Amino acid sequence: MIARALALLALLALSLLALFALSGCKPEADGPPPVRPVLSIKAEPRTRETLGPFAGSIQPRYSADYSFRVFGRVVSRPVNVGSIVSQGDELASIDPSVQAILVRNTEAAVAGAEAQLINARGEEARQRPLVERNITPQAQFDAVVQSREAAEANLARARTSLAYTRLRADFAGIVTAVYVDAGQVVNVGQKIMTLARPEVREAVIALPPALAEQLAAGETFEMRVDLDPDGTIMAAGVRAVDPAADAATRTRNVYLSLSNPPDAFRLGITVQVTLSKPVSPRVDLPATALLEQNGKAQVWIVDLSAHKVALRDVIVLSRSGDQVAVTGLGAGDRVVTVGVHSLTAALGMGARAPFLRLVPDAGRGAGGRPVL
Repeated sequence: MIARALALLALLALSLLALFALSGCKPEADGPPPVRPVLSIKAEPRTRETLGPFAGSIQPRYSADYSFRVFGRVVSRPVNVGSIVSQGDELASIDPSVQAILVRNTEAAVAGAEAQLINARGEEARQRPLVERNITPQAQFDAVVQSREAAEANLARARTSLAYTRLRADFAGIVTAVYVDAGQVVNVGQKIMTLARPEVREAVIALPPALAEQLAAGETFEMRVDLDPDGTIMAAGVRAVDPAADAATRTRNVYLSLSNPPDAFRLGITVQVTLSKPVSPRVDLPATALLEQNGKAQVWIVDLSAHKVALRDVIVLSRSGDQVAVTGLGAGDRVVTVGVHSLTAALGMGARAPFLRLVPDAGRGAGGRPVL
């Protein structure tokens, strides 16, 4: 009897323990959604599109490559890169010994022909009556005259060749490049140096083919040429665009005319060129701020007063790398830039609304949302 009572007491104790355990497992009521900070930027509309700066240099519009018209060994080159020369100054010379020998030979030939001509004229005076009576042929006299004229022509050519052994400047300018030194043997037409006219200068820049095509098509840009710290000038316009891209850099040279550039813009100096033009109002955003779904482009706008976010439709005008230009935003709008796929309109924003700290994927909670 006592054993039975003990069994009943044990059963009652186990029942009470089970009831206490079940009461401890009761689910708690769902709390409010977590407050999460977000990373955002303030929208700042712009009305101008600026490209660059692009590196370039000041180059002469007009230049000439000089070369010898006769072959020989260079014996002097009195100028170097940067030398300022006047019209008629000697730039280089080659050994004139071969041409001098030719001149002496042709001078001897001319002297012999002139002696023959003198004899022919005396013979003509004596035989003129005979020539008029066709006793002495006229062809004999004409042959002597032609021999003298040929000798004189050869002498003129030899003297011209002798003059070609000295390279002289055809105009006043600056030597911008030299390709040979004294002692080298050069051929006819081989480039010796480049002489540039300094009075007309222009800025030359290398641009990507797409932008070069816009300039070639006549699209208008404001072009600012900067030379730190000496100043800035505005380019007058695009003079020319290379029709083909450079084989190594795949860029195309663009030549910008300069209106009365100051002396600080010397030939060969490096400049920076910035292109700009007016555009319709737009806002630049990181590409990570764009949420594209159901054929629409949207961004999350932060409402700081309500601590909420809301979607807003935008129009994408252009994409460039990790940046997009959109319309549909006002000045001062706060746009979420990170984690746009993890937000919902019901998600509350914390007091640190402009700042979101995302952890690696290993720390993401259920649903892939960032764990803060």
